[in-house]
Amino acid sequence: MSCRIVVLISGSGSNLQALIDQLDTPADIVGVIANRPQAYGLQRAAAAGIANECLDHQDYTSREAFDQALMARIDAYQPDLVVLAGFMRILTPELVSHYRGRMLNIHPSLLPRYKGLHTHQRALEAGDVEHGATIHFVTQELDGGPLVVQGRVSVLTNDNPETLAARVQLVEHQLYPLAVNWFAQGRLRFDAEGARLDEELIGPDGLRMEDHLQLNEA
Repeated sequence: MSCRIVVLISGSGSNLQALIDQLDTPADIVGVIANRPQAYGLQRAAAAGIANECLDHQDYTSREAFDQALMARIDAYQPDLVVLAGFMRILTPELVSHYRGRMLNIHPSLLPRYKGLHTHQRALEAGDVEHGATIHFVTQELDGGPLVVQGRVSVLTNDNPETLAARVQLVEHQLYPLAVNWFAQGRLRFDAEGARLDEELIGPDGLRMEDHLQLNEA
């Protein structure tokens, strides 16, 4: 039985494309929803034969009204998992609660460092020697749900926010399919104690992508 996945996007959809290219059975992307009409990710979905639509947040008078409409559109696909792939919206508590345990997000930092925006600039300003991206379950705390897995890159002496972001994005394109495949295979879940992989509770720092890619390739 397939794991039905809805992906939410706001922009180019590069992580969406990574999911399209790398998800394994039983993962099945059944719908893509954007909140911006110009989001290029909608074209990526169409090219892959995936149902897609835009729900423009500017058409709604409040965040609550938009999220109510969004929930209705998501639920029409009957998803098992909702994946935030560059979805640039702060979600209402009602929406987050509705998908508790079945919504994942990717964030471009090694959480809990640098929640919010401008993560690459902040890592450089702090003099960090490594940076990266994190997959986590979504809770009502912004970028604060239980960590699943992180991917790392070294920060180079000549890096600027753009070069660092480009290398982190390459990591993201491996990281997200890894975690979503785990969920689709029934290996990853979220309970009252936190995130679990193969029934083992994941620690507060999350797993290291590099360790699990090596296991997958062995």
